[in-house]
Amino acid sequence: MTDPLAIVCDHEHGCITCGDEAMAMRVVRVDEARALALCEAEGGERSSVEIGLVDPVTPGDRVLVHAGTALQLLELAG
Repeated sequence: MTDPLAIVCDHEHGCITCGDEAMAMRVVRVDEARALALCEAEGGERSSVEIGLVDPVTPGDRVLVHAGTALQLLELAG
């Protein structure tokens, strides 16, 4: 029996709220005092990212970013 009050997301692609998709980005520089990092996407685009949820990060780390917030520290393939 399914809980009728359960929250269910059946959206197939991206965030149901804003339509964005999370993307992997590389940390370029960290501003620990403000819990921000300058991050770079695969195509070279750079943006400021909140890192409070995954702190500590260091330059070179890869993070999964959604809506300007790093949600997860990604492990390097190796």
